[in-house]
Amino acid sequence: MSVVLRAKDIRVSFRKEQQSSLFGQERQQVLHDISLDLREGECLGIIGESGSGKSTLGRVLSGLLKPEGGRVYLEGSDIYEKRSAKSKAALQHRMALVFQDYTSSVNPRFRVENIIGESLRIYRKAGGDCSHVRQRTYELLDQVGLPASFITRYPHELSGGQLQRVCIARALAVCPRIILLDEAISSLDASTQVQIMDLLSTVQKSLGLSYIFITHDLTSITYLCNRVLFFQHGRIVEQVDQISQLSSLQTAYAKHLLHSIMGLGVSDSEQEQADLLVSESEISSLALVNDARKGADSPQAGAVMAFSSKPSVVG
Repeated sequence: MSVVLRAKDIRVSFRKEQQSSLFGQERQQVLHDISLDLREGECLGIIGESGSGKSTLGRVLSGLLKPEGGRVYLEGSDIYEKRSAKSKAALQHRMALVFQDYTSSVNPRFRVENIIGESLRIYRKAGGDCSHVRQRTYELLDQVGLPASFITRYPHELSGGQLQRVCIARALAVCPRIILLDEAISSLDASTQVQIMDLLSTVQKSLGLSYIFITHDLTSITYLCNRVLFFQHGRIVEQVDQISQLSSLQTAYAKHLLHSIMGLGVSDSEQEQADLLVSESEISSLALVNDARKGADSPQAGAVMAFSSKPSVVG
């Protein structure tokens, strides 16, 4: 599979709020020489605790935060390279974003038609073919499993899952090659999470999309992703190229996350953490989430919903 997004040696730091002197310029390093590839048609998971820097990396990859060092290439083009406004717009619509807080990411005074229509108009200005906005809006609603009658509704008239579906439709409106999902299902209840992940999987297969899935929940990673990067303190500490290889985790941090999801006790001793072994039976239990794709009514899907509702000690 070809590489659609490549990041090389990304470095980001922010100025510290508390300086040791009045005019201090001390900075805190947030990302340390991050390199990754996203392949065509795959879902790449990035997992880490709160404050690990994964969302900052998402902002860099999506073109919202220029890094201090390193390059980001979208289908071979450096997204931070100087270019004309038209060329920049044409490049930007190749990637779309879906955020965690669906309520604040939409205008509460906009109807669904306006929320999706805003992206359609941007796409048209960038040179995309979108002459019939309303008809295209109906098509997008159907694509995310919502009836055409929702076109006149306001955000407060929708449930959380329905509003997140609208946000996904808005992302699809610009015909992207990549969708970056930053904690996109974290605010939803367990059963709705499974429904949204099923939707994302279906849309990915039908449109040939690539996903970057940023989360702190390993359960959703195993459900949706092909590969996973474990993120800690602004560094990639472990990479798993196949979900089935989760039983072969090497780092104590990655094992700690997995054991937290499995509901097992984890000692505070770093030495004991390093000696933790993930058994094949535990991985088999976690692998049920992949089998749930066979149908929402299957016993596997029911097990996933119950499993997903377990409290997690991960941030």
